[in-house]
Order: sequence, then structure tokens, then C-alpha cells
Amino acid sequence: MPPFPAKEVVALVAAVYWRFCCACVALALRGVRSEIMATMLSEVYVHGYHPRENERLHDQASTLVDLLHFDTAYPAGSKVLEVGCGVGAQTVTLARQSPGARFTAVDVSAESIAEAKRRIDHADLTNVEFRQADIFALPWGPDSFDHAFVCFVLEHLSRPVEALALLNALLKPSGTITVVEGDHGSTYFHPESRAARAAIQCQVTLQEQAGGNSSIGRQLYPLMTAAGFDEVRVSPRMVYVDSSRPDLVDGFTRKTFTAMIEGIREAALSAGLIDPAGFDAGVRDLHRTTEADGVFCYTFFKGVAAKARHA
Repeated sequence: MPPFPAKEVVALVAAVYWRFCCACVALALRGVRSEIMATMLSEVYVHGYHPRENERLHDQASTLVDLLHFDTAYPAGSKVLEVGCGVGAQTVTLARQSPGARFTAVDVSAESIAEAKRRIDHADLTNVEFRQADIFALPWGPDSFDHAFVCFVLEHLSRPVEALALLNALLKPSGTITVVEGDHGSTYFHPESRAARAAIQCQVTLQEQAGGNSSIGRQLYPLMTAAGFDEVRVSPRMVYVDSSRPDLVDGFTRKTFTAMIEGIREAALSAGLIDPAGFDAGVRDLHRTTEADGVFCYTFFKGVAAKARHA
């Protein structure tokens, strides 16, 4: 990895959030090791692992269930691999919508898996098993799963095509993959604010420095194609929020997106990306979009594809 902020900055970022994005978009660098300690993988999870981040990811998942997952269901008897399950924010929805399928949910963080198990048990779901593993070193051979599900993971990886290609190999000949990612470049709001844009850019820059890409949603089609998948179909899923939708005002604008930006304050300041007054002004202006005349828009992208016929 190229040189990033000093280790003390990296450790500070990790303390900001104690994870998932994950989830959805989602969204501190850690100096203990150069691997991701989050949704998955040998990369850095920008949002960190903190109870507050767990809560944000749960709010995000609850708010976006219909938008992102209304068309996600798996046949009874099928084996589904969820990569980067984090604290189970998406796992509960998947297992509940496909009660006859068997899910194997994987994450690199033991702490996240423990929380995911708690959520699954609380939901009285029995069709999920958990494994701790790295996406680049999964303990299964070819043709092990009927389907794979990846949500808010690729944004944290410096090698997303390689990760997708590895998952392709694990699928059975008729297998499919579903990938969901956000795109910070799709953020629009009213009233417009340069300060808010600057605060959001801090998140974008920190993720970029960690080897990730916060605008990866728009790239799903070329990434999945490059990984060898066939029949790739990508659909945009826009979240539009105004005061006529109070559930989204609170669940998405306030508790998902703005909470994500608030969570990287110390990391952004320590990295010298912005001054305290500027960051705080940006956060205030994001909260301003939750008022009666405010509007907030963000787009997620969902890709579905089939295992490469030649794989």
C-alpha cells in the first residue's frame, strides 16, 4: 500500500467507529496491521469498529431493506455465501426473505461475527452459519455455492476485481452473484453547501488513502465484467428524501449518511484534511437538509450476474 497518514492517525480513525457499511456506504484507518478489520478482507475498513458504527449500519439496513433487497431471494435448498457480513445488518434480511436457503456468512472480524450471531439469534433465524475468514483466503473450493452476496464490501478493497474473480470460482456452474455498493459522488442535497461538500470529501479522501473507493457503485458493471461474470445487470437505487418522508429523514439522512460523516471527524482533523470549524459547519449543513424545506439524494447500485460459462 502507498504511504498513508501516520500510525497515530490511523489508530485514531479506527477508534472512531467500531463496525460492520458496512454496510451501505457506508462509509478509519487502523495502524495495528495493514489489513481490513471490517466488512472483510485484506484492506482497511474506513469506518472502524465501534458500537456507534454498529448502530449506524443497523439503521442503514433497516431503512434500505425495500429499496435494496426487495428483489433478493434465493430458492429453498440453495447454498448462499455472504461475504463481509459485518454485524449482520444485511444477513437478517437475507435469511428472513429466503427461509429455505442455507447461508454461510463470512467476515474477517471476530467481534463483528459475534454481534451478527446475536442479531440472528434475536430474530429467531436458524438458516445461517458464520465463519471468520478473509475474502482473499476463503476456505472453500470451486463449485461450493449456488449464490454469492456482497454488500458494501468492494468499496473498501484495493483489488475488487480479484475479489470478485475469487468468488466466481466458488460458484457452481449455474451460480449467481449479487453486489450492492454506494457512490458518494451521487450525493445531492438542498440547501447546497460548500462546507458539507468539504466534509464529505474528507470521507472520500480517507477511504481513497486506505486503498478503497467510495464512488465504486458506478463501476459495478465494468468490475463484474472484468472478473469474468456473464449476464451482468446493474440497476441504480436512488434514495430521495424530503420532509414528506420522515422515516427516511431520520433513518437515512440523519442516522446513516450524516452519522457516517460525523464519525470520521477526528480522523479528518488528524490527517490535516480540514479544520475543526470547517468540518463542524459541514455537518451542521448536512443536518440542515433534514429540515422542512431540505432535500437529500443518494444513489446505490445493485449488480446481479451469472457465473462465467467458461469458468
